[in-house]
Amino acid sequence: MTLLVLPFPIIDPVLVEIGPFAIRWYALAYIAGIVLGWLLARRLVALDPVASTREQMDDYVTWVTLGIILGGRLGYVLFYKPGYYLFHPLEALAVWQGGMSFHGGMLGVVIATLVFCHRNRLDLLRFGDRVAPVVPIGICFGRLANFINAELWGRATDVPWAMVFPTDPLQLPRHPSQLYQAGMEGVLLFVLLQVVVWRPSIRERSGFLVGAFLAGYAVARLVGEVFRQPDAHLGFLFAGATMGQLLSLPMLAIGLWLMLRARRPAAP
Repeated sequence: MTLLVLPFPIIDPVLVEIGPFAIRWYALAYIAGIVLGWLLARRLVALDPVASTREQMDDYVTWVTLGIILGGRLGYVLFYKPGYYLFHPLEALAVWQGGMSFHGGMLGVVIATLVFCHRNRLDLLRFGDRVAPVVPIGICFGRLANFINAELWGRATDVPWAMVFPTDPLQLPRHPSQLYQAGMEGVLLFVLLQVVVWRPSIRERSGFLVGAFLAGYAVARLVGEVFRQPDAHLGFLFAGATMGQLLSLPMLAIGLWLMLRARRPAAP
């Protein structure tokens, strides 16, 4: 066991509290991710070939927000604690108590985008190619919020940068895996997608950026889960994989398929 452990920076999960009203870092992470992603996406949709108007992107924000919240919560209920919420159905509505699934939120966003593009007669993959590159912004803020909340910590380790999280009943030095995931799923994936989306030849390949996001996130999540402590009520599943890894495999397959099928349009 390591003798050198980095102190966990104690940060109150509640930023401001006035009577019964409280502003939490977790909520701010969602708001910041959506707002910054929306501002960048307004620029991206106007790039050739144009995916939509900026006004349509403004309308889309409401749809995607509902998709994130409803899908994220429903995904957590179904993927991670179906037995518990079967006997406590009303608690499934208590979003403020925590418990959101990225994979569920992603499915919610996909459904919201499908309906939105159909109603507005937009090319689904072209529009998705402008949305996908901004998603890592929200992921990064979400992982940082996990760190502030001292939740979803990593496995026990003896690396010099190990931390003891105040919410850990065993008080073991652990990987700060939330920061690993913020770096891989957030910062690194964002930079890679930004490098690609600003290339006109790539933007012409409809669906490539959606595939790149799905595959890139899946790889980052597969690696990140190696350092993250599995959920106590699930543990290790098939072949020693975690739930996060198993849910990422279909994303990887779909992402690679979208990238391979993407072709530049034929010259007129």
